Amino acid sequence: MKENLPPQMSVCGVIMTRNEEGNIADIIRSTQPFVDEVYIVDGHSTDRTRDIAAAEGAKVLLDNGKGKGDGIRTAISKIDSDILVFIDADGSHDPQDIPKMVAPIKEGRADMVVGSRGRGGSDELHGDIQKLLRMIGSDIILIAINYRWKCHLTDSQNGFRAVRTQAARTLNLKENITTIEQEMTMKFLKNGYKIDEIPAHEYARKHGQSSIRLSKVWFRYIWSAFKNLF
Repeated sequence: MKENLPPQMSVCGVIMTRNEEGNIADIIRSTQPFVDEVYIVDGHSTDRTRDIAAAEGAKVLLDNGKGKGDGIRTAISKIDSDILVFIDADGSHDPQDIPKMVAPIKEGRADMVVGSRGRGGSDELHGDIQKLLRMIGSDIILIAINYRWKCHLTDSQNGFRAVRTQAARTLNLKENITTIEQEMTMKFLKNGYKIDEIPAHEYARKHGQSSIRLSKVWFRYIWSAFKNLF
């Protein structure tokens, strides 16, 4: 972690989008009071997501069409704010948590702060077999991370997180899909950076349906964890 941080660190809210026209205006409006600027990084939406975002005052970047991880790498490489706060476009995160999330970075106590569902609860981790399997898999990977780096994290995979931009640029992130969150957690630890957490509740998606299917990606989580743990 850098010893000399800017006296006034700029904060950018970064919303990853793909066909989120039903959600994006509300997410941008609710994020704007807590950040200096808002970007969306769009995965080549075929609906009005980008037009609505621009009309709401957000800046628009296009990723390379490879997935959420690709979009996050695009944001890290192209946005020059001191702190990037990643927020999902489905309404599952509460932007009112942003001030608590960026405070440890501004104070020099952390390089990344994760909104922990383990401490704040979730509407998306309970209720059916898919959610149960997702929770069990996440916990197994989390236990491995805590054992490997002798830490006490309660959530390694939530996409709601703040990162110090210059630190994130040193990580050489590779994952193209949502596995990037666990990769990012492990590489922050591997590089000696400090991670903090705040309690953050994960709410159910407001509109539309998630495109993530556990049956299609579970093996990528296991392979990503194996690669980055060792």
